Amino acid sequence: MNDPKKRFNELIIVLKKQGYRMTPQRLELIRIISASKGHPSASQIYETIKHQFPSMSQATVYNTLTLLKEMDQILEIDLHGDSHYDGNRPEPHPHIICVKCNQIVDGEFDIAHESIKRLEEVSGFHIMRTQFAFYGLCPDCRSDS
Repeated sequence: MNDPKKRFNELIIVLKKQGYRMTPQRLELIRIISASKGHPSASQIYETIKHQFPSMSQATVYNTLTLLKEMDQILEIDLHGDSHYDGNRPEPHPHIICVKCNQIVDGEFDIAHESIKRLEEVSGFHIMRTQFAFYGLCPDCRSDS
C-alpha cells in the first residue's frame, strides 16, 4: 500500500494541473480513496461522505471517480455491475476476488510492464487500461463451506 498522505497529494496535484477545483467534497473523496485499505464502491464512498456533506449528490461521487479513472489515477474493478475502486495503488496489479462475499484483496506480485508492451506488440492493440482479476473463495468463505 502506498503512503496515503503522499497519494492524496499526488491526486491533488494531478487534478490542479488539469484545472479542476478542489471543493471540500472532492477533497474528502480524494482523502478516502487515497487512504482506503480496501476497494470501496461509489455507494460506500457516498455513504461515508454524505454525513459530512448532506447536500452532496451521488452524482458528484460518480463524476469524480470517473474523472480520476479517465486520468489513470484509480483502477475500477467491476463486480457484476457494482464497481469498486482502487485509488491507493493505480498501477497495474492483480486483484483476488471472493466469488461468495465479493471481498477484494490486492495480489502481492507486480505485473511486468514489459509483458503488457509485448501483448500490445503481439495483438496490435493499444492497451489503455489493464485489469487482472483472479476469482476464488476467501479464507472465511472456505471455512464456511
